[in-house]
Amino acid sequence: MRVLRIIFFSITAVLISISTGLAGELQVGDQAPDFRLPFASPDTINFDGIQLSDFRGKSNVIVAFYPADWSPGCTTEMCNLRDNFTALSQLNAQILGISGDYVFSHKAWIKHHGIQFRLLSDHLHKVAQMYNSYRPDVGMNKRTVYLIDKQGNIVYKNMDYTAGNAQDFQDLKSHLAALNK
Repeated sequence: MRVLRIIFFSITAVLISISTGLAGELQVGDQAPDFRLPFASPDTINFDGIQLSDFRGKSNVIVAFYPADWSPGCTTEMCNLRDNFTALSQLNAQILGISGDYVFSHKAWIKHHGIQFRLLSDHLHKVAQMYNSYRPDVGMNKRTVYLIDKQGNIVYKNMDYTAGNAQDFQDLKSHLAALNK
């Protein structure tokens, strides 16, 4: 009887760990996985990178995954964040755009469009995979947005963020505003 109980609990533990691994999608309330990625900003390229945990206790972070620099939809998405940069900053938010493009492409795209925030290079898509924001069928990121609070917790996510969609942007901004009350 004791052996059967041990086998039962062992099998149950294995099944739970398998199902957790398969369902490993991040949820609102989860601690955001930490990462470090190289980036381009309006004034620099930094290969040492920036780490998500650098913002803990300091500011909220909008992590916006997007497929590629220079594409029409991604330009719309990043320019919308650019156009709302001041309002989002006043709500104590840092913006991190992440794609698989290299920092050199990011730097040129930033300059061309006047983007004020950092664009991070996740060329191997490891971070996008951690955040369930990678499409292996096309080899690019999905357009997804996460809002991470000052404690490092996910407080909002949109796995189907639509570039230029006013409602998607307003939902993000409302969640951000709620963190400042």
